[in-house]
Amino acid sequence: MNLKEEILKEHSKAQCNYIVSWVGDAQKRFDELFDLFLNDENKVMQRAAWPVSYCVAAQPELIKKHFSRLVKNLNNPNLHDAVKRNSIRLLQFASIPEKHQGAIMNICFNYLSSPSEALATKVYSMMVLGKLARHYPEIIPEIKILIEDQLPQQTAGFKSCAKKVLKEIKAVEK
Repeated sequence: MNLKEEILKEHSKAQCNYIVSWVGDAQKRFDELFDLFLNDENKVMQRAAWPVSYCVAAQPELIKKHFSRLVKNLNNPNLHDAVKRNSIRLLQFASIPEKHQGAIMNICFNYLSSPSEALATKVYSMMVLGKLARHYPEIIPEIKILIEDQLPQQTAGFKSCAKKVLKEIKAVEK
């Protein structure tokens, strides 16, 4: 299969599922997809983002060898929203290596606190921070402040996720 052609063929849930199914648990195929996700033209990167995150949701170990590149890419200030959103989304499913946890925390705090950040990126950042709070309970007060400051003006989806994250971190505090 010519993966780039398949990615460009159409942008749909069915096509995303087709690519995820093609990758399966094959590291080499995921590596090919991940390379397109990081190193190709914008349209390809944006369209590859969705299946990358779904592949990691299904097979979290596939992202292991790519963490350094993922973190480096997330530090790019000109990332398209689809790339940011799906990069942060996949972190919910992956075991984040300890050496990258600090950088991931900083990135997620920056996204969550940014007034101009896309809502989905904020929500996924909140979820990743909630997950990291289990290992770093000292970040809980900052997470709470950021969530509670935004709650009044946010959507129902944000509020629902915030409620779950606040409940999770409350359990960690005990």
